[in-house]
Amino acid sequence: MAPERKLYQKLKKNITTISWIRLENLSLSGTPDLLGYNNSGHFFTVELKVTKSNKVRFSPHQIAFHVKHPRNSFIMVEALGPGTVKLYEGSRILELEACGLELNACSLGLEACGLWFESLGK
Repeated sequence: MAPERKLYQKLKKNITTISWIRLENLSLSGTPDLLGYNNSGHFFTVELKVTKSNKVRFSPHQIAFHVKHPRNSFIMVEALGPGTVKLYEGSRILELEACGLELNACSLGLEACGLWFESLGK
């Protein structure tokens, strides 16, 4: 199983208060991996990334998506090894690409990410 698919399985198992839709879009490059919907009726997207180092790699299409849609878009990164999960707002994609995991995350750990997603739109 691909690393990002494993991260999705963890996310789906641990953040059950959010309705998750996995987006498989071959026609529009750069579309995030997930569409989330919380109990407040708030939609948001999540790009999943897994890295073995502090660097996070993005395609030009992924960068363009987050630059064009800076609100209600997020990037969840799992660092293999320590297994740390960090959440970043999509508006910070250029900083994340430049600084990697040294950039301060808006949320740390799956449980905290779930609480962040639940609070959207309140």
